[in-house]
Amino acid sequence: MAESGGDFSFTKRENGPGAGAAGMSGSSAQNATVVSRSGLPRIQTHAKNGICHDDSAAPVKAQTIDELHSLQKKKSAPTTPINNNNKDNPSSSSLPSSPFSALSEEERQKLQLQSISASLASLTRETGPKLVKGDPAKKSETPKVAHHHHDHFAPAFGVSDSALKFTHVLYNLSPSELYEQAIKYEHGSFVTSSGALATLSGAKTGRSPRDKRVVKDETTTDELWWGKGSPNIEMDEHTFLVNRERAVDYLNSLDKVFVNDQFLNWDPENKIKVRIVSARAYHSLFMNNMCIRPTPEELEEFGTPDFTIYNAGQFPCNRYTHYMTSSTSIDLNLSRREMVILGTQYAGEMKKGLFSVMHYLMPKRQILSLHSGCNMGKDGDVALFFGLSGTGKTTLSTDHNRLLIGDDEHCWSDNGVSNIEGGCYAKCIDLSREKEPDIWNAIKFGTVLENVVFEEHTREVDYTDKSVTENTRASYPIEYIPNAKIPCVGPHPKNVILLACDAFGVLPPVSKLNLAQTMYHFISGYTALVAGTEDGIKEPQATFSACFGAAFIMLHPTKYAAMLAEKMQKYGATGWLVNTGWSGGRYGVGNRIKLPYTRKIIDAIHSGSLLNVNYKKTEVFGLEIPTEIEGVPSEILDPVNTWKDKDAYKETLLKLGGLFKKNFEVFASYTIGKDGKLTEEILAAGPNF
Repeated sequence: MAESGGDFSFTKRENGPGAGAAGMSGSSAQNATVVSRSGLPRIQTHAKNGICHDDSAAPVKAQTIDELHSLQKKKSAPTTPINNNNKDNPSSSSLPSSPFSALSEEERQKLQLQSISASLASLTRETGPKLVKGDPAKKSETPKVAHHHHDHFAPAFGVSDSALKFTHVLYNLSPSELYEQAIKYEHGSFVTSSGALATLSGAKTGRSPRDKRVVKDETTTDELWWGKGSPNIEMDEHTFLVNRERAVDYLNSLDKVFVNDQFLNWDPENKIKVRIVSARAYHSLFMNNMCIRPTPEELEEFGTPDFTIYNAGQFPCNRYTHYMTSSTSIDLNLSRREMVILGTQYAGEMKKGLFSVMHYLMPKRQILSLHSGCNMGKDGDVALFFGLSGTGKTTLSTDHNRLLIGDDEHCWSDNGVSNIEGGCYAKCIDLSREKEPDIWNAIKFGTVLENVVFEEHTREVDYTDKSVTENTRASYPIEYIPNAKIPCVGPHPKNVILLACDAFGVLPPVSKLNLAQTMYHFISGYTALVAGTEDGIKEPQATFSACFGAAFIMLHPTKYAAMLAEKMQKYGATGWLVNTGWSGGRYGVGNRIKLPYTRKIIDAIHSGSLLNVNYKKTEVFGLEIPTEIEGVPSEILDPVNTWKDKDAYKETLLKLGGLFKKNFEVFASYTIGKDGKLTEEILAAGPNF
């Protein structure tokens, strides 16, 4: 008896030798028994309408293998999602029609290449190199495109031999294409078991802040923060141009360069166009993840960028050039709107370099740029989270009950808050599925894993292995986080939460701040971690980073603080200082405040219930602390209660207050406002004893 399964029948021998389907037709043939010579049943194909069914189709319209491959691909561009369930959000509306929509593909490519060529112009050549789109490895594609652009871009012959060569532009490639480029041509690039691309950043596995330079010219001399405490180390225009020439000449000497045209800032009224020219697929994929990816329509009308990065990181700077202190140099020229990278392949230099640029450009538009996390509740209440490494900023801003607007960089304008980036750059040392499930699950195809160690055969990453560096990182698009809010914008914040991990154990678990206190603690940017020694422990080490991101700010910290206070006052936001560190004694004596208690505190801030409880003031710092919070033991809310040795508590409290005062000396002489009253209020908001 036959067992039917779709178009096939499995039959067993029932008739004698010679029985078969020969001479049968129609439905009779469908039920025929077919037996192989070995006596085992055969698979018989059913006939349909007298015709044996197969999957044959018309032959492909291709005469060569290259033509066949060309049919395999459809042209497209990587894009950042712009819509979500919030249909009322104005930034998710449809884009205006492109003014270049009537152009042919060839004409559009000419305009794009002309713009890129101008970006790559050298000081000794008015125009950039002759450019052609596509991978030089695909020889068959080169002649056709080159024919269209040769005359248009050719500089005067005789300048140098560089006039005789084409530079191939790999323009806004997709993650899949960039994977192929990295694996084929970049040593140390591998696909891990999760699908992420593991790669190496070379000798530098972190930022090089001592090698970062900013051009000091007529404009920036008065605008930027220079001197003691400032991250801005000066260089002159001439030295910048020397380094720019070196970087551009290196990029022009290559057979191919990667070009990303993308955006910063999800606020449609204040987005910035950026162009990144780089030599590595890894860098192109990293920036594809970290910046906001344009739609095909936006690419067509992209035009000239507002800011350009020349990443020649494989090539060193000339150490004998003025202002250079090593073979690494990261140079910003705010007047030219350009950034040059030499001697470091660490991708974070591009991300943080652009963040510095936003710290300069946005305040000029009365928009506050912030180094913070940001999330939003279901009722539209937005919270900003500030905190240095180890304070719990990522953990507390990532909340399954709230939408993530962004994890690191934001703008606060009259339109509300907006994420600057299109992706996340997460630390992944000691990463585990249990502790950080969202980050763990985001590490998949399209994600860049920097400097991680993996098992050679299975390609499973060991996130505990620090063989290359402790600063292992994962870069992925923000939509890889399930509760990300797309578009990454929100209304004005209701709460501004300053996080500190106080290893001295004297700051309260939570304090409500007035405006002057918010400015004081925002400018201070305090946390205290444990200083490691060979013997093990011991004394906590205070760390202060102005505006919780001193390495990236361009203006004096008080200017950002004044803008923060103005916006908080205008839109009714409340400031909070939350200690995620120790209670009952310093590190080694007391215990770290339990995470569930901190979460209860954050929940009470979000819900607004913490505004409606009784408060009392602490000594020295003068902080307003609640007397009760649901789900949190009342005795820990005032740190003095948890210390057995009250004298030791007072001594430690005064010590920390002294550290705050000493740190703030560099800011005390800076006058905010015309009459200086605001400066006096801020100084009075600090510790008093």
